[in-house]
Amino acid sequence: MKEIGHWINGKMVAGTSGRFADVFNPATGEVQAKLALASVEELEYAINEAAKAQVKWAATNPQRRARVMMKFASLINENMDKLAELVSIEHGKTLPDARGDVQRGLEVVEVCQGAPAMLKGEYTDNAGPGIDLYAMRQPLGVVAGITPFNFPAMIPLWKMAPALSCGNAMILKPSERCPSTSLLLAELLQQAGLPDGVLQVINGDKLAVDTLIDNETIQGIGFVGSTPIAQYIYGRAATNGKRAQCFGGAKNHMIIMPDANLDMAADALIGAGYGAAGERCMAISVAVPVGKETADRLIAKLVPKIEKLKVGPYTAGDDVDYGPVITQQAKDRILGLINSGVDEGAKLVCDGRDFKLQGYENGYFVGPSLFDEVTPEMEIYKQEIFGPVLSVVRQDSYEDALQLIMDNDYGNGTAIYTADGDTARDFASRVNVGMVGINFPIPVPLSYYSFGGWKKSAFGDLNQYGPDAFKFYTKTKTVTARWFSGIKDGAALNFKAMD
Repeated sequence: MKEIGHWINGKMVAGTSGRFADVFNPATGEVQAKLALASVEELEYAINEAAKAQVKWAATNPQRRARVMMKFASLINENMDKLAELVSIEHGKTLPDARGDVQRGLEVVEVCQGAPAMLKGEYTDNAGPGIDLYAMRQPLGVVAGITPFNFPAMIPLWKMAPALSCGNAMILKPSERCPSTSLLLAELLQQAGLPDGVLQVINGDKLAVDTLIDNETIQGIGFVGSTPIAQYIYGRAATNGKRAQCFGGAKNHMIIMPDANLDMAADALIGAGYGAAGERCMAISVAVPVGKETADRLIAKLVPKIEKLKVGPYTAGDDVDYGPVITQQAKDRILGLINSGVDEGAKLVCDGRDFKLQGYENGYFVGPSLFDEVTPEMEIYKQEIFGPVLSVVRQDSYEDALQLIMDNDYGNGTAIYTADGDTARDFASRVNVGMVGINFPIPVPLSYYSFGGWKKSAFGDLNQYGPDAFKFYTKTKTVTARWFSGIKDGAALNFKAMD
C-alpha cells in the first residue's frame, strides 16, 4: 500500500507520528493510499524551519520572487495532464473539470508574476518642514493555508502563490482526502527556484489545524471549508492575534425572470447545479423562477437535460458529465437530505437515489435529483447539500425572489437570468451577496479581481487572490523621516563669525 508523507525542506519525508488516514478512490470505494497525519512535533519542526527560510526569501527582491512564479506557471502548464489526473484519482472529477481546477489556480499564479507592482509602497515628500513620509509593504512572516477537498489544485494555488510572492513562507495543510496534488505543486515550485523550507506541505487532521492556529510563529491563516469550521478557525485565530480569512459554505440562488432565455437558463442550471457532482461552493443549488408559467416551462426544459446526464468515473472518457462524491459519508448525507425533502412535502421530479453503475457498485455515485415546490422551511433549502441536487423555489414576483436571497444566511454567489438591463442593474446593486452573475451562472471573478462572499460564507475583511491577497499577506509600515538642512554645504574651512 502506498504511503504518503509530507513535503519538508524541499523533499518528501515519511511521517513519524504513527497515525494514518485512508485515501480512497471515490469511484470504487477502495483505499488507494495511506496518508501520514502529522504530530505536533512534526508541525513545529516544519514551522521553525520555514521561519528560518523566510528571512532570506523576504530579503529577495520582488522581481526575483516573481521570476519563480513565472517558471512555476510554465511548469504547471507542462504538467497539466499529470496534475489533472491526480485531482481526478483522489477527488473523482472528470478530467476536463480537473483541468479547469488546475487552470483557475494557474491564472492566480500568472497574476502573481506582477507582484512587484502590487507591492509598491507610497511616498510623500515635504509632508512637513524637511519631512518625508512613506509606507512600505512587508511580509507577515510564516503563514498557513488550510484547503478543502473539492478543489485540490485551485485553492492551494490561490493561497500559496500570493503568500509566497509577498515574501512569506507558508505551511500548507491540504485536505487529507486529496493530498497528492499539493505535494506535486510543491515539487514544481522547488524546480521553479523556490528555496527549501519556504513552502512546507504538512498532511494532518484537526490536531494539525489547532496546532497551526495556536502556534505563535504563524502570523496569518487562510481557510476554505464549511461555515462551522470557518467560524471556529476565524474566532480562535483572532483570539490568538492572527490575521485570518476564512471562507465557508454557500446556498447559491439563480433567479429566472419571465423574459429570460429559458434554454440558456436551463443549460446554465445543469452545468452550475450538477457539475463536479455539486461539490462546489459556487454551485447553483436553488433555482428561483418568477411566476408559475416561468417555473412550469423551466421544469419542462430541465427534466430531459437531467435525464441525459452521464455519471461515471473519470476513466470513462471526457463525455462523462460528473463523477462520484468524495466519501461514503457524503453520499449518505446527500441521500438523507433528499429523503427529508420528500418527507417534508417537496416534489421530487428527478430521483437520483437509486443510481447504480455497473462495475462500480461500491463507488460513491449519486444520480442527479431535481426538486420542485421547495419552501424555505425545508432542510433541503436550509442546508448546503454539496451534491447533485437542484431545488426549485417558486416566487410570484422579482421582489419576492430578491427577498428570498436577501433573507438567506449565506452570501457567496448568486445569479439572475433576464433580458432587462434595469432589472439586472437593480439586482446587482441591491442583493447582499459577494459575487453576482448576470446571465452568468458561476460568477467566480477572474484572478485580477478578488473572490469572496458575504454573510456566513466568509469571515474576515479581505478576500482571496487579486488585490486583496496582497493586502492580506503583507503588513504596512509607515516611516516619517526628517533630514536637517545645512549638511549639504560641506565643511567650513574658515573661522565662522559669531552670530
